[in-house]
Amino acid sequence: MKKEFVIKPMSGYIALLAALLFLGGAIAGFIYELIWPGIVLTVLFIFTVIGLTIVYPNESCVTVLFGAYRGTIKENGFFWVNPFYLRRKISLRARNFDSEPIKVNDKIGNPIKIGLVLVWKVEDTYKAAFEVDDYQHFVLVQSDAALRKLAGLYPYDNFEDHEATLALRSGGEEINNELEREISERLAIAGINVIEARINYIAYAEEIANAMLRRQQATAVVSARYKIVEGAVSMVQMALEQLSDKKIVELDEEKKAAMVSNLMVVLCADRDATPVVNTGTLYT
Repeated sequence: MKKEFVIKPMSGYIALLAALLFLGGAIAGFIYELIWPGIVLTVLFIFTVIGLTIVYPNESCVTVLFGAYRGTIKENGFFWVNPFYLRRKISLRARNFDSEPIKVNDKIGNPIKIGLVLVWKVEDTYKAAFEVDDYQHFVLVQSDAALRKLAGLYPYDNFEDHEATLALRSGGEEINNELEREISERLAIAGINVIEARINYIAYAEEIANAMLRRQQATAVVSARYKIVEGAVSMVQMALEQLSDKKIVELDEEKKAAMVSNLMVVLCADRDATPVVNTGTLYT
């Protein structure tokens, strides 16, 4: 398989000067009725002008002669090439692709909407020009395919797949690096260099968004309750140990149970505790 190679053509200013000389000679030949020299000089002028080309900064010019690749001009400036060369300009500038969110199924099967932003540029002009039909369309299609594949490999979150070490919503740089690697492998055939690929939008699809929101809220409540109970147990344990160590009051098992019950109610209740004054004893 051929690869890109860079050529440096002749300066266009020298060719332009030669074209002006050919034009002047042709005009003089027709004036002095030197027909054949005038025709030859006119043909030379036309061919010289056809070979002039301009390459702008961060642009390249791929040259082909009768179906054979002859090289790529990457230096910007004014040049002259073989007038029989077919020339194709390919931009070397970095480009952004901000995809519209697409609907896919995650690893568990939940429908989600996910989108990406891609920064890319052409690195190998030969591959971009000849290995694929339309390299710009190729970037769009393969980026979409890579995003769909990534979404199917990981769950949206860890609520249902507790064994998952990575999730699309919380994976962060690891997920983005995996996406960038997948897209880079797919676009290598077209000579595309992926500068950056990141997930810029992710959410549940509309048909399950409300249900998933309620599930997340319920999970958050359960997690909060777990922390509250965990803290309450530690506080009760500390209170019992402090009372016992400082010998403030002697508590039997029944009194300890009553104290634990009261403290747990106070510490875990949703509302502020209402104090009750007991004028008797714990047993009346």
